[in-house]
Amino acid sequence: MNSEMQKANILAEQINGFISFVDKCHRNKSVYFNSDKMYQVMLWIDEYKFQTLAKELLRINRFSWDEKYTHYLVEQFLKGSAIIEEYVKNHYDDLFLLTARLYTLKNICSSFTK
Repeated sequence: MNSEMQKANILAEQINGFISFVDKCHRNKSVYFNSDKMYQVMLWIDEYKFQTLAKELLRINRFSWDEKYTHYLVEQFLKGSAIIEEYVKNHYDDLFLLTARLYTLKNICSSFTK
């Protein structure tokens, strides 16, 4: 399996993990997060269609490496994650636990070579 395909699949799995983490924290009304701010993050996840991006990354990189479409999907993900990252920075006291997940996602995205 191509290493670029593996990175794309890892990114898709991490995106799905981020989505489920945010959803679980919002549903359980975690004491570590402000529920209104977590709801805003969930809205951005839905607006930028992170779930669809992750499914597409997994689908197109299952059997062969599609460089052009993968880079397009990664760029679309980075647009949405940049908004969320800025929001987390502005509300760091309430959303500090999301910084590690966002850093991991950003680091994986930066590993793709053009």
